[in-house]
Amino acid sequence: MSSKYPDYISPVRYPVDTPDAIVDENGKCHFGTFKDTFKKLNLIDCVKPCGPRMPDFMKASRITEWEAFEIHMKEGALVSAVYKTASMGFSIFVWFDKRTRKCLSWWNPTIPASRAKVASQLVDDHCYHKTGKSEYEICNDLLNGKAYAKGWSKGKCGTFQIDMHVTRISPPCVVSIPFGENKPLYSEKDFLKAEGTITVNGETFVTDENSVGIIDDHKGYYPFKAHYDWLTTMGQIEIDGEMKNFAFNLTRNQSIDQDKYNENLIWLDGVSYPLPPVTFEKEGRYAKTWYIKDEHGCVDLRFEIDDVFYIIMHMLVIDSYYALPFGRIYGTVKDTNGKVYTLDGALGIGEDKTTRM
Repeated sequence: MSSKYPDYISPVRYPVDTPDAIVDENGKCHFGTFKDTFKKLNLIDCVKPCGPRMPDFMKASRITEWEAFEIHMKEGALVSAVYKTASMGFSIFVWFDKRTRKCLSWWNPTIPASRAKVASQLVDDHCYHKTGKSEYEICNDLLNGKAYAKGWSKGKCGTFQIDMHVTRISPPCVVSIPFGENKPLYSEKDFLKAEGTITVNGETFVTDENSVGIIDDHKGYYPFKAHYDWLTTMGQIEIDGEMKNFAFNLTRNQSIDQDKYNENLIWLDGVSYPLPPVTFEKEGRYAKTWYIKDEHGCVDLRFEIDDVFYIIMHMLVIDSYYALPFGRIYGTVKDTNGKVYTLDGALGIGEDKTTRM
């Protein structure tokens, strides 16, 4: 097989045509890397995704899903999301002010989980969550490369509002990763141009020509004990003397075959490049520096953390540690053509999540 990628990129990482449904009529999930948005994310139709001992009526209780809407502007960066598990749902807004290097956060949990709606797919469905202190909607049209988010929240950090349109810059990253024989983790991530406003405690920030965003749609059957690490950047860097839109996504999760099934890549205007599996090295949960590397000389990064938002829960059926750090990235990444991109103080947003649920 002739390849446009180096040998360290598995052929399974080549995007193929997207089936209409992620699970076929026989209950088998499609795994791999896909070119476009799924029209039907019917993970509930998987046959025995959690093994033969778990009855089918419990399948829905094992699905975790969220859609995150992330924005990078001159003054700061936002991570927002609508999230749902079997037991609870929530919306969240975390604003990182680049001037103070500190986070402000608005977390709005609800029980039961049915009060949080996560989009069934990204073609024409929406996320929605409302409490007495918050309301948030993410409207998706990603088959046409567009989405829209509008919401507000108030709490101990003050007030927050968002009104934002985004338009796709690069090909989407659409993957279905096996955590077991028929146990999928689906994710679509999009790199997008952003246009709109974010208002924090009465101060309104308006996007400019450099403002960008990422949408992260996510549904999967996580193991009883689960863990992943994640790092992204988005914005503009100098490439061959010119400022260009640039982003990457790096994740280490419980994929049963990291080489074949991962979601690591570089985005540029109109193009993307797959990256090999990476590892995350840090001295404990509260380390201020992370090191992210691969085995082929493509990723060699240091993430220096400025501030972290935490969600830590210890309940009867849930034990969860979640850290969302913001900071700066230093080092290099290399695309499949051998071109090296140097990152010197670029925005870094990470996640370190461990659950027992």
